[in-house]
Amino acid sequence: MRILVINGPNINMLGIREPGIYGKNSYAELCSLISDYAAEKDAEVELFQSNHEGDIVDKIQKAYDNFDGIVINPAAYTHTSIAILDALKSVALPAVEVHISDVSSREDFRQISYAGMACEKAFIGLGFDGYLRAIDHLLSK
Repeated sequence: MRILVINGPNINMLGIREPGIYGKNSYAELCSLISDYAAEKDAEVELFQSNHEGDIVDKIQKAYDNFDGIVINPAAYTHTSIAILDALKSVALPAVEVHISDVSSREDFRQISYAGMACEKAFIGLGFDGYLRAIDHLLSK
């Protein structure tokens, strides 16, 4: 199975950005964890991170006919991007939403997930483990 893992804005700043919320581990450590886990499960993953909404939309569109599923942490775009929602809907690939922090217990504006409307499952507030659970979910299909 080929899985595209997409991370949105500021995820590249893990370990620096608000460690009390996001932890002390870096984005490079997250990438290693995901890659190693996927290899153990005989899955192929491609990791992508961008701070730019259009780049994320382009990457989702390019996933069509190239990947079997998408794991996405749209980060701040979760709560604002109808464009990412529409891209996920347009490619119609199984998608799973991930959030490192428990967005449900944070600010009011974080309570709406546009991207989540196109995802079949969400793993929220599980730290880096949410990505592994998302991979497992896609592999179980």
